[in-house]
This record gives sequence, C-alpha cells and structure tokens, in this order.
Amino acid sequence: MMKIKTGDTVRVIAGKDKGKEGKVLAVKDGKVLVEGVGIVSKHTKPNAANQQGGIVTKEAFIDASNVMYLYKGAPTRVGFKVDGDKKVRVARRTGEVID
Repeated sequence: MMKIKTGDTVRVIAGKDKGKEGKVLAVKDGKVLVEGVGIVSKHTKPNAANQQGGIVTKEAFIDASNVMYLYKGAPTRVGFKVDGDKKVRVARRTGEVID
C-alpha cells in the first residue's frame, strides 16, 4: 500500500527538481507523476492526435521515495493507524489524521 495517493500535494526532496511542489496526477508501481515536475522532451511522429509531430514536453514518473507529503504547508512523513475499524493515514509531524 502506497503512502502517497493521487490528488495529494507533495514536495520533491531529491533530484533535479528538488524543492518543487505539485499535485500528484498518478501513482503506479512505486512511482508518482507530479504536475510540473520531471519534465522530459519526447520526439513524436505525426499522427491523428498530433498532425504536426515534433518535440513534445510532458511530465515523467519519479520515484515515490523522492517526494514528501505536504500537510498544512510543511513536509511530513506518512504513517498508518487503525482508527476504530478503519486504517487511516497519519501525519507523523503532528500525529493528526490525514484522511
């Protein structure tokens, strides 16, 4: 189970985009896609969707270990706690339930 979910706001803590913040667009196999982070150039052939072809820039997946969850504007580690009969995510910095 991943500690980062789609829709979370995260800060990059390692790599070329260190310090950038953004919203998680997708999570897949221990990697996350964050808007505005990990921009790569991709050469594309002309097709029905892109008549011109050429060089397209888009976000690439980065490892989930390189991002930290932002809780009330501050980066924090995420833990789990059983609340009643539900397993919930907890901000380690404050101990408050995230969702």
